[in-house]
Amino acid sequence: MMSEPYFESNRSAAGSIHYPYESMIHSSKEPRCLVEPHWHLYIEILYFLSGSAKVYLGGKSHLLSQGDLILIHSHETHSIYSLDEKVSYIVVKFDPEILYSTSRTILESKYILPFTLAESSSQRVFTDPDIRDTPIPDMIQEIYTEFNDKSFGFELAVRTLICRVFLWFLRQSRHQHWSWEVAHSLNDSEYQMLQKVFEYIDYNYMNDINAQTAARLCNMSYSYFSRRFKAIMGKTFTNYLSYIRITEAEKLLLTTEKSMTEIALEVGFSSSSYFIQQFRQYKDISPRQFRKKGKA
Repeated sequence: MMSEPYFESNRSAAGSIHYPYESMIHSSKEPRCLVEPHWHLYIEILYFLSGSAKVYLGGKSHLLSQGDLILIHSHETHSIYSLDEKVSYIVVKFDPEILYSTSRTILESKYILPFTLAESSSQRVFTDPDIRDTPIPDMIQEIYTEFNDKSFGFELAVRTLICRVFLWFLRQSRHQHWSWEVAHSLNDSEYQMLQKVFEYIDYNYMNDINAQTAARLCNMSYSYFSRRFKAIMGKTFTNYLSYIRITEAEKLLLTTEKSMTEIALEVGFSSSSYFIQQFRQYKDISPRQFRKKGKA
């Protein structure tokens, strides 16, 4: 009997800086449940190196074996059961936010946002014949190697490789006419709403802003705006605003010697104590520890 799915937060090992991506190899030496039903906020790719397994995704069962790949959306419940004595696969997990440039645009959003919606329809399984003669297997292997070797500049290398893999999926879907209508998952009014909100936050995150003002900018009631924003983004307006402020604070922590109070006020937090609490909640590390490790 399958257990109830649980939420898996994207937390790193204790004492290490949280990366918006990670890669590892999972393996099993006997048929068993490898991963209990769960869901998370990041997008996940599984690339099978050996053996075979069943991946339950969104209520459907998929059989995968050596050379196959499966793409798991954000917010999507999934579990994995090995069927052979020797099963291994590369896992690549990443926050959808890394696919965006510094400032979000509607052009980027129409491709990326559908992958944060569990109910969106798209191609999920890519068999060995589908990808064998493409750059995908090598790029997945390279992501794993870069992340685990952590050579100089690996952060840029991993992000670049993930973006290239994502772009391949998008272009391939267009060429092969797979049912991957990412550009039509949201309507024009929703794109326009998001663009207004992104611009509003980008220019005003350092000020005392709120969802009520954002709703008025979009000509929506507060309740309707809040429901639609959370449904599309997977987080509330307030949580998204905090995420942007934390991202800006990271830059200041690593590039300046400003105090916690100065940084907190500069990025829009009302106090240093609230800033520290929010930073730890999002990054699982204090801002002082982040600064120390980032400059080590």
